[in-house]
Amino acid sequence: MYKKLDNLKKRLDKHRPLDRNIVSSLREDLILRWTYNSNAIEGNTLTLNETKVALEGITVGGKTLREHFEAINHKEAILFVETLVSQNEPLSEYTIKSLHSLILKNIDDSNAGSYRNINVIISGATHRPPIHIEVAPQMEAFIQWYNTQAQELHPIERACRVHIDFVAIHPFIDGNGRTSILLMNLELMKSGFPPIVISVKDRLKYYEALDKAHTDKDYNDFIALVSHNIEESFEPYWFVLGEVL
Repeated sequence: MYKKLDNLKKRLDKHRPLDRNIVSSLREDLILRWTYNSNAIEGNTLTLNETKVALEGITVGGKTLREHFEAINHKEAILFVETLVSQNEPLSEYTIKSLHSLILKNIDDSNAGSYRNINVIISGATHRPPIHIEVAPQMEAFIQWYNTQAQELHPIERACRVHIDFVAIHPFIDGNGRTSILLMNLELMKSGFPPIVISVKDRLKYYEALDKAHTDKDYNDFIALVSHNIEESFEPYWFVLGEVL
């Protein structure tokens, strides 16, 4: 699985650096699809076209202010991820809190970037996150794992584990799902892989794979889902480059 994706990355690397017009076209499309799907998975009712309009600064009738902020904030969070990639910033609690602050900006400023101080249950999931007093030490251990054992993993597996283990802790009251996908894509992008978009149509499969990873420590379904999405994420590149798979 990894070998095939590594070969696709090597093929893309031969074209790097990409023409700036190609990068701009791909980036605009990615930001829209990533924002729409990540928010839709979490219950935002903006359609793809409504999300595009919201990102252009136009209010969509009949939609809540929160839903507009979720779209705008998510785009800003993606731009922040791009900055982290360009600066090759290591993953840290500060980075995670900064990213989460963007997600909840103007939505819940009192909890933005702050670990939860209450216990939570993930709706529909078998897994239960740690009690709130365990969040800080578990996040510290998470970063320690990332800086040691995680560096020995293949970049794709490392990115998946970052997502899975972060969500298992569920450190924030809200915004954990969007933050976890951003962190996973941060890892993929730092390793030269294109970021992925988990489609809202795969929401059930996505949740089931996560819960299986949390309860059974079986990461295979989640890694398979992400790997399939990575393979698909190369396709826009081949199209704009005029290549055929």
